[in-house]
Amino acid sequence: MLKLTRPLPPLARLPREMRDTLFLLAVIAWVLLLQLPYLPGWSSALGLALLLGRGWLALQQRALPHPVWRGTLLLLILVATWLQYGTLLGQQAGVTLVLLLLALKTLELRAQRDALVVFFLGFFTLLSQFFHSQSLLTALAMLIALWGLLTALVNAQLPVGQPPLALAARIAARLMLLGTPLMLLLFLFFPRLGPLWNLPADALGARSGLSERMQVGQIARLALDDRIALRVRFDGPPPAQSALYFRGPVLSQFDGLEWRPSPRPTDGQAAELRVEGEPLRYQITQEPGGMPWLLLLEASPEAPQIPGYPARMNGELQWLTDRPVTELLRYQAQSYLSFRHGPAAASPALDEWLALPPGYNPRTLALAALWRQEIEQSLPPGQEAGRRKIERLLAQLRQGGYRYTLEPGRFGRDSADEFWFERRAGFCEHIAASSVILLRAMGVPARVVTGYQGGERNPVDGLWSVRQSDAHAWAEAWLPARGWTRVDPTAAVQPERIAAFERLHPAPGLLADAMVQVSPSLALQLGRVWEALDYRWKQWVLDYNQQRQLDLLQWLGIDDADPNQLLRLLSGLLAALCLLAAGRACWRLRSRDPWLALLQRARHRLRRAGYAVAPQATPRQLAQLLATDGPAGQRFAPLQAWLLELERQRYDPASQRPLAELRRQARTLDWPGPQRAAPGQVGPR
Repeated sequence: MLKLTRPLPPLARLPREMRDTLFLLAVIAWVLLLQLPYLPGWSSALGLALLLGRGWLALQQRALPHPVWRGTLLLLILVATWLQYGTLLGQQAGVTLVLLLLALKTLELRAQRDALVVFFLGFFTLLSQFFHSQSLLTALAMLIALWGLLTALVNAQLPVGQPPLALAARIAARLMLLGTPLMLLLFLFFPRLGPLWNLPADALGARSGLSERMQVGQIARLALDDRIALRVRFDGPPPAQSALYFRGPVLSQFDGLEWRPSPRPTDGQAAELRVEGEPLRYQITQEPGGMPWLLLLEASPEAPQIPGYPARMNGELQWLTDRPVTELLRYQAQSYLSFRHGPAAASPALDEWLALPPGYNPRTLALAALWRQEIEQSLPPGQEAGRRKIERLLAQLRQGGYRYTLEPGRFGRDSADEFWFERRAGFCEHIAASSVILLRAMGVPARVVTGYQGGERNPVDGLWSVRQSDAHAWAEAWLPARGWTRVDPTAAVQPERIAAFERLHPAPGLLADAMVQVSPSLALQLGRVWEALDYRWKQWVLDYNQQRQLDLLQWLGIDDADPNQLLRLLSGLLAALCLLAAGRACWRLRSRDPWLALLQRARHRLRRAGYAVAPQATPRQLAQLLATDGPAGQRFAPLQAWLLELERQRYDPASQRPLAELRRQARTLDWPGPQRAAPGQVGPR
């Protein structure tokens, strides 16, 4: 553990080099902390250790490590990065390597040249944060880091002495404000190309969300993720919460442990979708998930129009795109809540949804055989028993003491047997998967459908927020003349989960729990306001694509703009902005400096009193003229002190005396009278 061998002086009395080094290390640590959730544990620990070690060397005023040690650390970083990723290139490996090299560079921070390398490497590293997140919270955190780096850069250019960091911070903030118009022009009118952070990358593989495969317990883990998956804005009154089923992957193949989609490729015609009633029109804002599917309400017969993402429906009523969704998507859609799909008559093709792996769940198969015999023997000959079998299953769930829980325990090899006969508790995928197995064993074609169910309306902006914790699994069973029919067994176990927005949530964190304890309504309202602000950020900033840029240009009267026209327009706007800035600078040069005006008035008053004041006399020279009066000049000691303070206000960066205060004080001072006699005066008259 690092230990200080000498007492640390107060912060204000630290030597400038030590203070500036510690401030720069703190800013770099903030940049590293922003990347902490996305870095391997060893790299985060090594980066922070390098920064702490450099801070200890600065505090103890020790010599920097020998180049041999730095070379050894560099080799260690390269080898560890290669072992972690198998390469030194690529997004994740590159970001990890750059962050560690930034921390390592601080160990040779001697001259201003080294500091400049650290500054600009810090700017580059900060930009890499957009690979992982472009949320409003990330942008605010990066803005703080940018301000810190600019403050350190400005502070390095200030004159020798002990200029306060607050002065550098004010100058950095002013520079950021001055650069804002240029940033807006580039954002609005630079040709919209796909941002680097929206390219498919290895980071997307680590995102949580729905998967095209399902093991028992997988969706339950999603209930711990409170991030928003999509937002919905309905054109009219929203439907009942129990009708909000956003369809995702359909899982048909079961090997005893894992559910997978059907291997047979089918198109939308195989779905045989038949809709009824009036359509429900709405707009979806879907978060990037790295998977090639669109999450529409059941059932949507028409493809949403999304530039760059052509959509198609497969034979299982799921909408897919040609490539993974790696950026925020906003699209219009319409769905029919009353619909039928699938073949109306039995065929050999339905055997795929009856298959079960041999040797698994023997007690469930025995129960299914018993129910099937009882139901088929009790029905008149020729009557279809499928609906009766579904009713028997739902009655068992309602009356058998089954529970809906987020933590049912770890299931073993025969998961359906454990659910039906032992645990009698589970999350939605436990209940749906066990129900499909039982239905298939009774001779009813069935499959598992995954997606999202429900949502929460935000009263601030009226949008419905669907979170990862709303991930859901339900069953579909095939019935003659009806086709595929939704069967949600979770609604039989706990109807409130479907009809009244009752969700299972993990325990909140310390901060959230404290806010809830103080004021639950305030915590809820703040959360909703933040979500509304984050949505506006995504709508107006992240979703500013090529089409929206063209819409803006058409609104400005520019039709059919191509990249060359945009560059010419942008060049003209930048030139106008530069001319405006130059004109303002010229006007300021020609305008009278208030400090010089105050000094000129002081010269004039002393000249009227008979002193020989040179046209370019400084405040210190004026004070020296007053001192030549000897003992008679003691009455003007406050005036001399004021003149010296005026000089410090101009030339000493550490001076915090406002010019307006000096101007007010000048009115109360005792100045020499205008009728001063000539004899005895020093200097020409």
